[in-house]
Amino acid sequence: MQRAKRFFLSCVVLLGLAGFLLGAPADLLAAGGQVPYHIVLLGDPHLPGKFLAEKEAVLRTINAWPDVALVVALGDISEGLGTEPEYAAARQYFDKLVKPLVAIPGNHDFIYSDIRMIDGKSIKGSPDEKQKKLAKFQKTFGLPALYHTKLAGNYKLIFLATDDTQSDQLTRMSQKQLDWLRSELKRDNKKPTIIFFHGPLFGTLSESKKNANRINFIAQPQKELSDLLQKNPQVFLWVCGHMHVPATNKDFRSEINFYENRVYTLHNSDMNRETIWTNSLVLFPDKVVIKTYNHRLGTWSPELEKTLVPPRL
Repeated sequence: MQRAKRFFLSCVVLLGLAGFLLGAPADLLAAGGQVPYHIVLLGDPHLPGKFLAEKEAVLRTINAWPDVALVVALGDISEGLGTEPEYAAARQYFDKLVKPLVAIPGNHDFIYSDIRMIDGKSIKGSPDEKQKKLAKFQKTFGLPALYHTKLAGNYKLIFLATDDTQSDQLTRMSQKQLDWLRSELKRDNKKPTIIFFHGPLFGTLSESKKNANRINFIAQPQKELSDLLQKNPQVFLWVCGHMHVPATNKDFRSEINFYENRVYTLHNSDMNRETIWTNSLVLFPDKVVIKTYNHRLGTWSPELEKTLVPPRL
C-alpha cells in the first residue's frame, strides 16, 4: 500500500514538472538550472476597445504560464480618453490577471478631456485635468509612484511615465521625471538597465510606418534623452508601445531598432486586433532572450526570437 502511494506521488510530481516546462518558453533553464526572470509585455491594451474576448484569452494564457514573474502594460491602457468607465473596464480586466502587474501611463490614459468635439475629435485636457487622471492611474493600478524602479536578478528595471501636464506632446516626460532619471542612472550605473516607456526612441522605425519619428510619436524630450543615454552605457534595452507595430511589420525585428547602434528598442503591437502578439523578455544572467507569442495560433514564433547580450560594466 505504501509503495503504491509513493509511486502515485512520484507520478504527480513528474506530471507537474512536465506541465511547468511545457507551459513556459523554450530554453527555460539557465546554466546550473537557474530559472530566469520572465517578463510578459502587453502593448497598448486600449480597454475595453475591440476584440475584448481575444484580450481576455491573452490573460488566461499568461495566467497558465507558471514561470511569469511580471507583466508590464506599456501605456494606453484606456481605450480613448481615460474616462471613468474606461478605467473601470481596465480594472475589471486586470483583476483577472493572477501575475504581478506594472502599468505605465500612455497619452490615452491622461492627456485628453472627457468631452470630444462635435466632430468626434479628442480635446487636450487642462493641466489640472491631466494631473487628476495621472493620480487616478496611479491609484487604479496600485503603483508606488508614476515612475519607479525594480531589481530583477542582476538587472535594473526602470518604469517611466508620460506625465508632462504642461505640454500637449503625446509622449513627453516632465522635467522633474527627467531629473529623477538622470539621478537614478548616475546613482546605480553598474547594473545592466532596461527602460520601459510608452514612446519609442527616435529613428528606430522606418518611414514606411505611419507617423514614425514625428514629434508626437517618439520619446520626449528627445535631445535630453539622447544625451542621457550616451552618458549611461548600462542602458541597453528600451521597451515601448504607442506605435502599434505588429509582428507582421518589417520593422518588428530589424537592425533599425538599435538606437544610435547601441540601445535596442523593442516595439510592441497593440491589443486592439484579432491576432494579438505579446513579447516576452527572458532575463538570464548573461543574456536577454526576446520571444514572441501568437495568441490566435497559441504558438511561439521562433523565427522572431532575438538575443541581446547586456553590457559588461
